[in-house]
Amino acid sequence: MPSTAGNNFIPEKIIIAYDDKQAKIDLYDTPLAKRFLSALKDNLKNQRILEKNFCFLGWAGSKRDLSHLVKELNENITQINSFHFNPPYEQIHKFVVDDFQYSSNLPTGLCPDGDEMSKPGLRLKHESCNLLHRYFEELQGTAWELSPLYKQADLPTKYAIRQLNNLCHEIENWVLSHRKSIVDPEWMRPSQITTFLNAPRYDLHDDDYELFKQNRYDRELGGVYLHWSQVGKTLYEVFRDEGAPEMTEAMCSEINHQKYYSGEFDIEWGQTITENNSFKKQEMTQFREWLKNNNFDWDDPKLSLGYIKLGQVDMETAFPQKPFLEIYDEMKNNLNIRKIYTTGDFVSCEYPYTLDSEDWKQIQIQGLKQGYESRNMC
Repeated sequence: MPSTAGNNFIPEKIIIAYDDKQAKIDLYDTPLAKRFLSALKDNLKNQRILEKNFCFLGWAGSKRDLSHLVKELNENITQINSFHFNPPYEQIHKFVVDDFQYSSNLPTGLCPDGDEMSKPGLRLKHESCNLLHRYFEELQGTAWELSPLYKQADLPTKYAIRQLNNLCHEIENWVLSHRKSIVDPEWMRPSQITTFLNAPRYDLHDDDYELFKQNRYDRELGGVYLHWSQVGKTLYEVFRDEGAPEMTEAMCSEINHQKYYSGEFDIEWGQTITENNSFKKQEMTQFREWLKNNNFDWDDPKLSLGYIKLGQVDMETAFPQKPFLEIYDEMKNNLNIRKIYTTGDFVSCEYPYTLDSEDWKQIQIQGLKQGYESRNMC
């Protein structure tokens, strides 16, 4: 996978301890990877809370299935609707499972002709996800300009607003992987989103943007990628989720090109996918054509078109000679991070609570409170 240092790794490693598994991350020897590692250590030293309810996405075998996620979503909507905003915000309607997923009674299967709606069974309904994302953006604002509604909300409501975004993405990923688990299990897209409450963000350096161009949209099994640490949709998400629309001025105003990094990271636990895969090559050809038609330059690094790859899980150590589905089966029984530490100067933090703990929500709300108080936002 691409690296400005020719795939050389820095000596210091990141170790993640799951319930019954351990994974070692090798980081590329790049200036950004070194700054990322420093930011990660800062999160560990300050014992920032790991967001465990937004950590493992796209695991079809998880007990956080669609019914569970919709129930949790509606609990947060109840909290938001109960708060008296000034000026008032619209009452958000409750959702049901059918709002997010087409019925299994409809034709379900692969569509080699490209007409996905010829077999809509179990597919994701993007409209509800887009609506949910609109609520979130209006209520929270952006990373650089928080909404007045968010600022006036009390802590339980701030937490609930945050969950609109978290649950929207978790629902999207679960539905996509659940369908794949039935029609084409080799192409489920499980991932790990490693985020911390109140994690500081830093501006990307000019040279960092070239890393988007080096990796583009390749995703490697065990690949470690820079986390998207801001609110809003990317050009790729608009192209993919909204049917490659003609871009209007209003739509352009909603696009965010990545400009921050943080000590947060994502791990791809799905099969490696690159433009060597014919279906990916076709999609990316269409994406480049869509960009051109809408006056966006594929070669402009500041458009952040791609994922920056920071490093790689040592798969041979963690899963020697195992194919994807066996790795998936091992990991689906380890969807809990107990500890993260770095070698070298050994910076470490333990995360003893789980989503089975009765107080996990209160732990996170309290963690958010500390962050708001430190920034005079309460």
